[in-house]
Amino acid sequence: MPRVLGAFLIGSLLTASGSVAAGQLRVHALNGGPATFDPFKVPAGVNVIVFLFTSTECPISYRYAPEVRRLAAAFAPQGVVFRLIYADPAEKDAAVRDHMAAFAYAGTTEALRDPEHALVKFTGATITPEVAVYAHGRIQYRGRIDDRFVDFGVERPAPAHRDLADALAAVVAGKPVAQPSTQAIGCYIADTAR
Repeated sequence: MPRVLGAFLIGSLLTASGSVAAGQLRVHALNGGPATFDPFKVPAGVNVIVFLFTSTECPISYRYAPEVRRLAAAFAPQGVVFRLIYADPAEKDAAVRDHMAAFAYAGTTEALRDPEHALVKFTGATITPEVAVYAHGRIQYRGRIDDRFVDFGVERPAPAHRDLADALAAVVAGKPVAQPSTQAIGCYIADTAR
């Protein structure tokens, strides 16, 4: 049964938008990588990181998998990398790998685990799915992928606003994000509900 569930209005506008020194935060790598990993370390040519907080148990996260794959593929040529962040301390590497395979994330996204919530605290994320777009040393956007979900269990046929796509288009163009914070709808990240 998914842990849950509810909408959470982001209480403060980008509370963690300050800069972070390389290597200051550590998360856990998968697939035989180092035991811990600097989530801000990127290959040459990558200028923007999308941290997508997700879960192996959240049905709203499941519904967004095709859109996440589409956005990751569309923005990769523009120097954007998508990193799926599994923040539930109870989720094991095997469950994360199974989730990645079930939703065909391999090849378009990277998976990291954040059981100590270092990245959760830095970004201020509380919901899955929730994104934080990091570029130029700070969080440029935090919130929903789009507005398809009005509330838990209430879904539009199609989104009216594609917030993440708009934010990424602005960031890669060197422009400010028009709406840098939106309300994420979904499942609470374990141990962060306030």
